[in-house]
Amino acid sequence: MSTIRPSTDADLPAITAIYSHHVLHGTGTFETTPPTEAEMAGRRDDVLAKGLPWLVAEEGGQVQGYAYCQWFKPRPAYRFSAEDSIYLHPDAAGKGLGKLLLAELEKQAKAAGIRKLIAVIGDSNNGGSVGVHRALGFAPVGVLKSCGWKFGRWLDVVLMDKALGEGDSTPPGPA
Repeated sequence: MSTIRPSTDADLPAITAIYSHHVLHGTGTFETTPPTEAEMAGRRDDVLAKGLPWLVAEEGGQVQGYAYCQWFKPRPAYRFSAEDSIYLHPDAAGKGLGKLLLAELEKQAKAAGIRKLIAVIGDSNNGGSVGVHRALGFAPVGVLKSCGWKFGRWLDVVLMDKALGEGDSTPPGPA
């Protein structure tokens, strides 16, 4: 049975290893050099400092995946729109963990005041990520054709989004 919980500093080695695998072998991220554990810690600290969630999926005491959201862009006007990121250990793919992580991320992002989640999916052939987002109610917004170059080929970016809570129907309130 999988547990979704807030990440801790102790999870950083597993988080870094999972992401490094995707950097080196996948097209879901357009990074080409894996970040160090210290760099991943800094990224996590930045997310948490904004009051946003960084979650892990744990099974049998082992981190099998993680998810977080970060402001869509760094400027303050974007603080109610966040980009989600989900990465799974290669052995955990296809077991429903991505869907569990994203569902909990949505709940926690909404509680943190996020009104829109945005999926920026690397590679239009990334059926797993597109499918998870579609299953949880994200709608396609568009495709940026051939905007990344990795593994000797051009890659698209698929954009999807989902309103959370009241979405844009009311002002967000003080923040």
